[in-house]
Amino acid sequence: MMKNSSTGLSRRRLLQAGGALIAVGTLDLLYSKSAVAVAVSEAMPLFTALRPARKGILTATHWGAFEAVVENGRMVGVQPVADDPAPNELISMAPSQLYAQNRITSPMARKSWLEQGPGSSNELRGRDEWVKISWDEAIKLVSKEIGRLQQSLGPSSIYAGSYGWKSTGMLHNCRALLHRLMNLAGGFVGYSGDYSTGAAQVIMSHVVGSMEVYEQQTTWPNVVDNAELVILWGCNPLITLKNSWNVPDHVGLDGLAALAQKGTPVVAIDPIFNASAKKLNAEWLAPNAYTDSATILGLAHTLLTEDLHDQPFLDRYTTGFDKFRAYLLGEPDGIVKSAEWASEICGVEANTLRQLARRMAGKRTMIMAGWGIQRQHRGEQPHWLLVTLAAMIGQIGLPGGGFGFSYHYSSGGSPTARGGILSGISAGDPPKNSPPPIPVARIADCLANPGKRVQFNGKTLTWPDIKMVYVAGGNPFHHHQDTNNLLKAWQRPDTIVVQEPYWTATAKHADIVLPCTTSFERNDMDMGGDYSQRYVFPMHQCVTPQHEARDDFAIFRDIAVQLGVEQSFTEGKNEMQWLKSLYDDMKSQARNVGIPLPPFDLFWQSNNYIRFPIPQENQQWVRFADFRADPLLNPLGTPSGKIEIFSQTIARMQYDDCAGLPGWVPPKEWRGSPEAKRFPLSLNTAHPVNRLHSQLDNAPLREKYAVSNREAILINPEDARARGIESGDLVRAFNDRGQILVGATLSSDIRPGVVRISEGAWYDPAEPARPGSLCRNGNVNCLTFDIGSSQLAQGNCGHMAQLEIEKYQHEAPPNTAHAIPATAV
Repeated sequence: MMKNSSTGLSRRRLLQAGGALIAVGTLDLLYSKSAVAVAVSEAMPLFTALRPARKGILTATHWGAFEAVVENGRMVGVQPVADDPAPNELISMAPSQLYAQNRITSPMARKSWLEQGPGSSNELRGRDEWVKISWDEAIKLVSKEIGRLQQSLGPSSIYAGSYGWKSTGMLHNCRALLHRLMNLAGGFVGYSGDYSTGAAQVIMSHVVGSMEVYEQQTTWPNVVDNAELVILWGCNPLITLKNSWNVPDHVGLDGLAALAQKGTPVVAIDPIFNASAKKLNAEWLAPNAYTDSATILGLAHTLLTEDLHDQPFLDRYTTGFDKFRAYLLGEPDGIVKSAEWASEICGVEANTLRQLARRMAGKRTMIMAGWGIQRQHRGEQPHWLLVTLAAMIGQIGLPGGGFGFSYHYSSGGSPTARGGILSGISAGDPPKNSPPPIPVARIADCLANPGKRVQFNGKTLTWPDIKMVYVAGGNPFHHHQDTNNLLKAWQRPDTIVVQEPYWTATAKHADIVLPCTTSFERNDMDMGGDYSQRYVFPMHQCVTPQHEARDDFAIFRDIAVQLGVEQSFTEGKNEMQWLKSLYDDMKSQARNVGIPLPPFDLFWQSNNYIRFPIPQENQQWVRFADFRADPLLNPLGTPSGKIEIFSQTIARMQYDDCAGLPGWVPPKEWRGSPEAKRFPLSLNTAHPVNRLHSQLDNAPLREKYAVSNREAILINPEDARARGIESGDLVRAFNDRGQILVGATLSSDIRPGVVRISEGAWYDPAEPARPGSLCRNGNVNCLTFDIGSSQLAQGNCGHMAQLEIEKYQHEAPPNTAHAIPATAV
């Protein structure tokens, strides 16, 4: 009898088990104790990559994979998968997500829009009455509006950006599904870039030839083994590594723990002494907010003038250092960028900067930088300068040295596995007449100013006249800057459709809302480990859809039927058939590298997940090692093939806000700007600890961090004392753009002159639809400003603003951020 050489299990036995599964049918066997289930269990030893669940139903979220405990058709608990080294307690919120009191229970339409047609009484969005409609009517209304606009105005009239973190799952990816539908229907206005790294991904493509912010990093084992000094610059990975774009493997948290155990010296540069700095017993340098570029220049000047820079590295691997040298020495402008000069701007003592520069040059140093420093006006400069600083040190491409911009995100540096990649459903090709995408963070400007001409990365864009906005899997009233400005721009389109499980602020400001399922109410699959690509998790339907919710694939399929493109949209496959096709493609890739996987039906019924092996050589992978070994054979994707400290490409664009050489350019608002006289406090908008952006703001974990039932504001005791504020007080934070109500938390872990308000609190205006109204829940974007980082990248500036605070003297108003609209009950 022929046997599999790697396991010894007979091919005949495997085929018998798989055949029995197919004969009985996939869904009927879910977790049954039948003879077929026994056959599945007996067949499993062949597939060494499979990992069994213990007792629950396997599924996954952005905060981790877990087994759902379901009793009598209701999810009652969760437990993490056995391989998770650092389970995130957010998984415990899965039942509350399912049974949240503010689920959208049925399709709804805004009364004025429904009775008078598209574009009617748009100023009532957010406070109009809601009318319950049937799914058939909802689908017809949405389809009719898409068809009307495609025929009368064309694809440039529909914005289907659908930006946001959506939910996990490769099939029910609402963004891909929406784009797929719209491409088949005639095209749409899409977006480029993202809110997370809008400035960095553009500037890095010019400096090192790739986005860099989403590239694999030198692996954590290599950093732990070889780094002698780690610089945490504006990041808090202990918090941000808990979640991932797909499903986290949490290996980065292991890396942090290993650094702490080894005692590797760490310097944290941040206005806040954050949780990561504490865990790593880091030295804390607290510069003034938004002064990172000046701080870096002070370090670079010390390296240059004390002859600590690596000139041979600069000569071989970079271009333009001669111009940067002249800039540091003040030759073009008469300003020497010394440590003393930098100290006057950043507030860190000049001698401290000089000593740090010497340490960085004398040790194998890894610079781990966050993204907050580029979510600012002139945000291109800090990342460009950090690469330049690392080049001066000369350790790029060496074990444990250089720089990395993704160590705090999705476990960048988690060693890459060998197996297969699970691809999602394709958005398809856009029609030839599709309009160009717009930078995502400029959507409010686009809505408000059709026809406006804007510079972007060397091109001139003209804002289209958007008549319809379709949001699925996103929450613009959370993630977009200057909420009050967005509120006004939001009134311009004729129709706004929001596909969403909950009554978020975005849903409340729609014309039509379509209730979609959570990931626990449908079947799907996803990868685990954004960089390691080590796991494949089945996401089994745990419970039936709640209320009238439908899954995203079904919603878009029904719209496709009305638009006459159903066959092209579905390709004749239902949910399970699509999952099988995605799995089979991944299975073929795994087979080609020697990893056997079972047939789809066998895998699905087994309630197992896949863990691919990690080759030994991948454990010690070093970013830019090939480039360092031979820059001629392994050039970067820049025009010169080298690191471009000076970019001729950017210089030719002749932008007055982003020159061809990096440097210090004062931002629109900071402690040295005119606004600081009236609004002396600088804002830090950190990622929240107990949610993912705005996801889970309506969950019970809120009780752990809310202060007086509001988003918290972290204040230095010195600043609080000057304003008569104590911990627990209600505080009004305000500037000329807006005002929010927050709860005071006092701590010396934040630099005086800086306050922290985490992003993600749901918008709750005291007077809906009136710009400038007090947000009673503390949505920080009521305070931030909405301009592009520069003409180069047009990234967002959501990490900065000047503001003032005062103790709230009135009776505490009700917080209705998570309430259902009165007429939608």
